[in-house]
Amino acid sequence: MSVVADGPQAQAPVTVPPAISVHGLTKRYGDLVAVDGIDFSVAQGEIFAFLGPNGAGKSTTIKMLCTLAHPTMGQAMVAGMDVATMAKSVRRHIGLVFQEQTLDDQLTAEENLRFHAVLYGVPHRLVEPRIARVLALVALSDRRKDLVSTYSGGMARRLEIARGMLHTPKVLFLDEPTVGLDPQTRALIWEDIQRLRSEEGVTIFLTTHYMDEAEFAERIAIIDHGTIIALDSPDLLKASVGRDTVSIETTDDEAALASLQAAGYTVERSGTGLTAFVPDEEAAVGPIVAAAGVPVRTVRAHRPTLDDVFLHFTGREIREQHGETVPMMARVRGARRS
Repeated sequence: MSVVADGPQAQAPVTVPPAISVHGLTKRYGDLVAVDGIDFSVAQGEIFAFLGPNGAGKSTTIKMLCTLAHPTMGQAMVAGMDVATMAKSVRRHIGLVFQEQTLDDQLTAEENLRFHAVLYGVPHRLVEPRIARVLALVALSDRRKDLVSTYSGGMARRLEIARGMLHTPKVLFLDEPTVGLDPQTRALIWEDIQRLRSEEGVTIFLTTHYMDEAEFAERIAIIDHGTIIALDSPDLLKASVGRDTVSIETTDDEAALASLQAAGYTVERSGTGLTAFVPDEEAAVGPIVAAAGVPVRTVRAHRPTLDDVFLHFTGREIREQHGETVPMMARVRGARRS
């Protein structure tokens, strides 16, 4: 007996291959293991961040993915092509913005872009519309005829991002894209990056040692000493190391503890007071102070951050270039103006 389906034949779900797929990727320089057998994948259209201190293996990984360094072991596929055996094809489908500026500052923005178009074989009929398009994406259309030597550091960085997008790559690699820039310029560059993803559909892989910058990514891989130690969305990474807390010191901690527990709060004694574990620290401050039932001397609310995540997995704060530990706000205040 045969059975005839009433409706159209069901179609198998279409599986979209990842933009980047890495398995066991390793890079050794003599006895130094710069990247140690890492595994991860990046979905098409995703903003993916490598977060870690200088010397952690971030730039080495980018060099291998961009065919600038040959893996010692393992495999990496970018845009569906093996970086070791199909290097030329990979290069045609990626854009790369280095940490160091590589623009010719004695040429105009337009001249820099036209030179890049020649190098990448952009068809002549597409050069002008692509130049106009990428300059608009980074809000530099009105400066296209100006020498790069007249640009601020932030403007030059945005032009490099535009240049990396000129040949319509499938994946754009950004190695520390905002290092050394002031917070306002960093914010502008992130607007550019998000616009590139939403309007051009490009996959973006970036490295950074700025905790707040990594928050813009949809997923983060935390790397240290060449090894990926955690990988997930920013929210899930933070949730993995603890809940929001509100810590208080009162005139009578015993009475406050009993009152808060009676009100349904999960509370523990801390060094000099009490700590309540809550879903939302900002919203909980007022109700906790009110529920304590005694005068409150101090209140401190805390939500887990990526600093907490890094500290949890490594036992230390993120290192700066010369090995010292520098709080994030100190790094931002010390950044040069662009």
